[in-house]
Amino acid sequence: MSSRKFLVVSDDTPEFRTALRFACRRARSTGGHVAILRVIEPAVFEHWSGVREEIERQERAEAEAQLQEVAEFVLEATGLPPEFLILHADNVRAGIKKAIGEDPDIKILVLATSVSGRGPGPIVAALAKDGVKWGGRKVPVTLVPGDLTDEEIADLA
Repeated sequence: MSSRKFLVVSDDTPEFRTALRFACRRARSTGGHVAILRVIEPAVFEHWSGVREEIERQERAEAEAQLQEVAEFVLEATGLPPEFLILHADNVRAGIKKAIGEDPDIKILVLATSVSGRGPGPIVAALAKDGVKWGGRKVPVTLVPGDLTDEEIADLA
């Protein structure tokens, strides 16, 4: 049985938490599920493969720890544990494309805009420039203002 998944891209910005809260609220109200993507970009250090492998191992451990930090929140907010996707990709956009291409249950990508005042954020800017192309699939993108409060999210979602 397939389930509608709301994909949220995990990073270290405060906007991630806003997108996650919105996705959780939408998932709960529509009977969906939350999937959280963390992209690990290639290590730049290429002189010794052992060092590169250690850097990648540490990055994966950090990604797993970050995702575990939000797991309890998602479980409480939706009634279901989140699905974690940790992918190695050249950049976040490539990671999103890979995740969506490999999972037909991902139906909506939820992103929050930057609140820093320096543009909408790198992922949103890339989507605006390059368009929304996920291979052969079309997946709607929900852009959430990054500074929405819990009350505003409850009202909207």
